[in-house]
Amino acid sequence: MNGQGMKIRALMTAGALAALAGAAGAQAPTPAAGAPGAEPSRCIQAGRVLADPASGRVLTNQTITVQGGRVVSVSAGFTQGAGCEVVDLRDSFVLPGLIDSHVHLTSQQNPNGRLEEVTQSSAEQAMVGARYARRTLEAGFTTVGDMGADNDAIFALRTATAKGDVAGPRIVASGSAVSVHGGHADVNGFRGDVMHLLRPESVCSGAEDCRRAVRQQVQAGADVIKITATGGVLSNTAAGLGQQFLDDELAAIVESAHRMGRRVTAHAHGADGINAFLKAGGDSIEHGTYLDGESVRLFKQRGAYLVPTLMAGDFVARIANGPNNFFTPAQTAKAREAGPKMLDMAGRAHRGGVKIAFGTDSGVSAHGDNAGEFALLVRAGMTPLQAIQAATVNAADHLQLAGELGTLAPGKAADLIAVRGDPLADVRELERVRFVMKGGAIFKRADR
Repeated sequence: MNGQGMKIRALMTAGALAALAGAAGAQAPTPAAGAPGAEPSRCIQAGRVLADPASGRVLTNQTITVQGGRVVSVSAGFTQGAGCEVVDLRDSFVLPGLIDSHVHLTSQQNPNGRLEEVTQSSAEQAMVGARYARRTLEAGFTTVGDMGADNDAIFALRTATAKGDVAGPRIVASGSAVSVHGGHADVNGFRGDVMHLLRPESVCSGAEDCRRAVRQQVQAGADVIKITATGGVLSNTAAGLGQQFLDDELAAIVESAHRMGRRVTAHAHGADGINAFLKAGGDSIEHGTYLDGESVRLFKQRGAYLVPTLMAGDFVARIANGPNNFFTPAQTAKAREAGPKMLDMAGRAHRGGVKIAFGTDSGVSAHGDNAGEFALLVRAGMTPLQAIQAATVNAADHLQLAGELGTLAPGKAADLIAVRGDPLADVRELERVRFVMKGGAIFKRADR
């Protein structure tokens, strides 16, 4: 390329990075579902309301007034202000929009997944993500943490949902996960030249290179830094589920991210990787399969969250042991080993007082089925209320959105859902969401 061409390419790259940085800055929840201010004032008449899941108090016969994409008031009785469109949910149970802290919107496990890795462009992945974003929103999840995807695909989807160009939840996105060379988030199991071409820039080796990877992800637009502290079930390599980053690499990652205003969450199965990451100052753990007593102590000492992703464990175990197993041999062995252990892990963490945020790893299991996690959390020992708290107030705190989301209170984003029955009596009611509002805009209602 000649000098002029290089200058043009540099200018184009700078422009793209600026656009992505702008997208990252736009991720504070906004009321817009379409054009800002386009939604009318609405008076939502609710038979029962769990406005503040932290309290567990259910209010009856309430009116939630919404204007400009935000909650104006929650008041007793069925009232209607002048010019306020009535939304009749008098026969329903209303609660804040649900938050899934761990999804992968741009993909979903299927028998052709390995082929898709090498054939889909970033643009195609974004289009796939648009389909799954709508499914997720219509299932009642108005906010998600997308914890690992192609940078261009997920940051474009994040911007599109924020602007209202695509129907989907608010997205807090990590983009590409930071991984060691040959690790869980690297490209594995293909020909060497193919892996070299597909390898994301977030792969690193050595403390200094890992600092570079973190800074580059922040520059690209990451809201949070996601790392793969241990091996993973679905990477096509027989590298086990233990620690993969060295301790000095973990320390460099956490320090670099925190200095740039980003929290760090770690995919981690093995106790060695969990504990090393928490000792390095990490903020949260995704999965946590083999956590031990030392892990529980470190979680509580750090105030770190655990995102158990029980649906992922259930899914991989069923596929690996079923008649239509499409996993590779390396994936199958790890799925059979780790999958069945996750329910017990979540129970031990809960009994030990670890803070839990709801997350499914959807994209492993099917998008739109996210609410299946509630029943698994209850099987692990949580009450229905505690499981709902994990997907509202806890998840909002975990994603640093507690000032905007998690409760229905004046000034907060008008994100709410409704079900027919009582989810505090049967948490599986949340698998049958009949009404969804995000930012004051209605995306699903039973009468349409």
